Amino acid sequence: MKFKESVKASLLDPSVLFRPEAVYNGKPIEAFRSYEFDENDAIQQRVIKTYYDLHTNQTYELVKAKMDEWLKFDHFKSTVKDALIKLNDFVDESDPDTDLPNIVHAFQTAEQIRRDHPDNDWFQLVGLIHDMGKVLVFYGEPQWWVVGDTYPMGCKWGPSIVCGDDSFKDNPDTYNPKYNTKYGIYKPNCGIEELTMSWGHDEYLYRVLKHNKARLPQEGLWMIRYHSFYPWHAGGDYSYFMKEGDEKIKEAVLKFNQYDLYTKSAEVPDIEALWPYYEKLIDKYIPGELEW
Repeated sequence: MKFKESVKASLLDPSVLFRPEAVYNGKPIEAFRSYEFDENDAIQQRVIKTYYDLHTNQTYELVKAKMDEWLKFDHFKSTVKDALIKLNDFVDESDPDTDLPNIVHAFQTAEQIRRDHPDNDWFQLVGLIHDMGKVLVFYGEPQWWVVGDTYPMGCKWGPSIVCGDDSFKDNPDTYNPKYNTKYGIYKPNCGIEELTMSWGHDEYLYRVLKHNKARLPQEGLWMIRYHSFYPWHAGGDYSYFMKEGDEKIKEAVLKFNQYDLYTKSAEVPDIEALWPYYEKLIDKYIPGELEW
């Protein structure tokens, strides 16, 4: 596979990091989110294939159809804990930074937030559940419908999207004049929340939480909905869609994403010992059986 350019962690502004050192869990900043294709690196090959499948197959019309399918919330019922436990058997094929089950990343993220923000329990819970929408893969969805960075559908692809223009060369929307201009189907400064995002675990979980009347504050819901929208909050694309107040969304996402990114390591938390603490937070903010 060929690329016009590789997308690296230099897209991130170091000023937003949650600790000042240049190394996180023994890994330098620039080593995170590296998408250099290496034919000898099985993880990199897996990551790139996932993004090519995503960028080839997700079109605006198919995303709208997928939303219509899943946002009836009539597929299954599950508690938050049971949904999280499924992530014991899930490894994100779009993630170049870890090949551990996603449940490990969930607790790594939550525990670092807990250390830095011991009095902010809803923020800790957001860290735990932010990837919970990936349960979609256990109900028939391929990973390219579920994982990876997100971006708006219905307008020109942002230049900082992972893998670049080459990965969209077989996507019909690339050649559709309705969708391939700067603003596409939208208007300037329409607001980030007016954009139809590529389908995946972010949007799905956000909608599940809204449907089930989760008691999380709006800031936490923004963190969940846009934490994978790297072309915007890290790459600088799509700012022309922002309206007054959208900076608050970006601030919330950046506050969270420093924990999402830099907590990934080989160190596995004692998950069984941590469950009682987080079960109390689940009961406080997202109790009972949810409709999915």
